Amino acid sequence: MSKKTLFAVAGLVSAAALTLTACGSGDGGDKPVTEVSTEAGSQQAATVLDKPFEKPDLVLTDTHGKKFDLRAETKGKPTLIYFGYTHCPDVCPLTMSNLAVATKSLSPAERKKLQVVFVTTDPDRDTPAVLGKWLKAQDPDFIGLTGDFATIQGGARTLGISIEPTQKDKNGKLVSMHGTQVIAFSPKTDAGYVLYGEDATVDDYTKDLPKLVQGAKP
Repeated sequence: MSKKTLFAVAGLVSAAALTLTACGSGDGGDKPVTEVSTEAGSQQAATVLDKPFEKPDLVLTDTHGKKFDLRAETKGKPTLIYFGYTHCPDVCPLTMSNLAVATKSLSPAERKKLQVVFVTTDPDRDTPAVLGKWLKAQDPDFIGLTGDFATIQGGARTLGISIEPTQKDKNGKLVSMHGTQVIAFSPKTDAGYVLYGEDATVDDYTKDLPKLVQGAKP
C-alpha cells in the first residue's frame, strides 16, 4: 500500500493536504489535482464539502454490456461513486463490503432509491462479465461500469481522484493505483457533497446512509 496526496482541501484561512491510500504498491508523490473547499476538519468519517463536485460526464458500459450514461441514469437519485478494481487485494473489496452491509439497514424504499456505482480503474481485466460476477458477491444491486481507461481517468480527475494505468509492481504483479474515497451525490442537486475516506466503517455508513438518501448532511 502507498500513500498518495490526491487533492488539497482549501479553507478560508488556511489550506491543508488530504492524503488518502491507493491500492497496490509503489511510492507516493502525486501533486494535488484539484482544490475543494471543505468545512472545518473533524474526526468524523464524512467530510461535507462547501463546494460540491459536479457529477462526472461519463458514458461507460455496465455489467450487462449496455451503455450507461452516469448523469442521465442517476439524475435525481442519491448516488455513491467509488473507483476501484476487482483484483484489488484489500481496500476495494472492504469498501464495497462495508457499503453492502450498511445498505441492508435501509428500508426497502430507501434501498430502491440509492445507487451505488463502482467504476473500474482496470478496464482491461474488468470486463462487464468480470465486474458483474464480482459485484454480485457484494450486492447484486450495485452498478458496475467499465470502458476506455482515458475516459475513466478523466472522469475521476474531475472528482479529485487520481488513478494510474495498471502496471506491474516489483514482484511482477499487476496493480492499479487509485484514490480510495467514496463520494456521495445529493438527489436534490446531483452534486457530490460528501466524501468518505478508506477508514469509513460499516457503522459510519449505516449511520449516514438514511441522511444521504434524503440529500441531507450526515
